Amino acid sequence: MSDGDVILQTDRLRFGYPRQDVFLGPVDLRIAAGQTWGIIGPNGAGKSTLLRLVVGLLTPTQGQVSLDGQPVARLSAVARARLAAFLPQKPVSPAGATAREVVLLGRFPYRQHRLFESQDDVRIADEALASTETSEFADRRMETLSGGEAQRVHLAAALAQQPRLLVLDEPTAALDPYHQLHLFSILAAQARQTGLAVLVATHDLNLAGRFCDRLLLLHAGRAAAAGPPREVLEPEVLADVYRVAFRGVTDTADGQRLVWPVMAGQPAAASQEDRP
Repeated sequence: MSDGDVILQTDRLRFGYPRQDVFLGPVDLRIAAGQTWGIIGPNGAGKSTLLRLVVGLLTPTQGQVSLDGQPVARLSAVARARLAAFLPQKPVSPAGATAREVVLLGRFPYRQHRLFESQDDVRIADEALASTETSEFADRRMETLSGGEAQRVHLAAALAQQPRLLVLDEPTAALDPYHQLHLFSILAAQARQTGLAVLVATHDLNLAGRFCDRLLLLHAGRAAAAGPPREVLEPEVLADVYRVAFRGVTDTADGQRLVWPVMAGQPAAASQEDRP
């Protein structure tokens, strides 16, 4: 991977709030165009904090974040928005806004001095609605949608932003299994077809293992493991971080590593080479 391929880079990134010890870091990431990285780890591991540092919503205590070779600290808000889109856990919609109006907000960084969106803006928004299977909601107000439907509309807004990097914080929490798979399929397709770099925090280890090229396992703010899913999703590695035993198998159909937690007394890591 050449430097020209790197969309996101963090160097010895650390973070702590004033009068509080540094609790995140050091974290070193290099995410290339077309790559999907999953951030996994228990509650309080630092996943959301890391994502906010990446998109410039928090300022590092130490270290640096670069987007497309440019230090985030030197970028204007508009320049950051053209490079990175962020979908938080609980996105907020303007009161009374329709789904299409929310998606069109993703075009704001490109509108410059125009008061109204262009035909291209509308076309791009409609394409994003179609890709997330939310076109049928385009003229409905956001408050009439379910949590999962609204989440998919907000994903469409992030895609309409046409960033180089898409950052998502637990995007499937409100989705049913079909739309969980569909959302990750969208991310994988965008990465493969457009060169979008994706960074997604999730508690779903198996979705992360299926769709992500690399995983970063955080524990108490530090990297406990990083690498291909087959290397990170090992019962012994996960047990040390999550404080619960895991079983692991390899799916004979596609070679995907599958893991799940088990209650005390059940067979755990010793069964990791089982086959379904």
